[in-house]
Amino acid sequence: MLFFKKFYPRKVVRSTYSINFKKYYKNGYRGVLFDIDNTLVPHGEAANEKAINFFKKLKEIGFSFCLISNNKIDRVKSFADAVGAPFICDAHKPSTEPYNEAMKLMGTDIHDTIFVGDQVFTDVYGANRANIYTILVRPIHPKEEIQIVLKRYLEKLVLFFYRMRDRKQLKKENKQYDKRRLKFLAIKRNKSKKEAEGKSEEENN
Repeated sequence: MLFFKKFYPRKVVRSTYSINFKKYYKNGYRGVLFDIDNTLVPHGEAANEKAINFFKKLKEIGFSFCLISNNKIDRVKSFADAVGAPFICDAHKPSTEPYNEAMKLMGTDIHDTIFVGDQVFTDVYGANRANIYTILVRPIHPKEEIQIVLKRYLEKLVLFFYRMRDRKQLKKENKQYDKRRLKFLAIKRNKSKKEAEGKSEEENN
């Protein structure tokens, strides 16, 4: 159904930790935005060794990253400090403002940024509205706040229609998306190269 299309992620995977980020980096992505609860750790839990090592590996690959959460500062800051990530709390997702602010913090834009989250109506919808590539992951743990539990029933309906899509048409749309994205990235690189060359000439003169 067309109504549900605005809630569809670009990709659905089992876990944040199963995503092949090296492949995404190779394909030109440079920044990753993450939700926290049930995306990186079970709801309300502190950063564990797995999460801390995960962010170290992301940094080694070359990624910039930022946390975006609707939670309060006490929850978000403690987690962010543990994994060494900048953060935006009280984000009011699905508002587009926190996504745009996070991209500014990372120095990326919509063409080289990925968002990873576990909720359709906040995480994915907000990132889609900001025109960012979206990856939906399965919740790590079934224990959640009551308002989230209720939304999960509606999410199942959205994901039902998501999986019913025409595969050939989807493949075509994804190719067109990547073609446009890579074109903009090439323009961005050429612009940066020319600016660097211009600065070099000014310094030499």
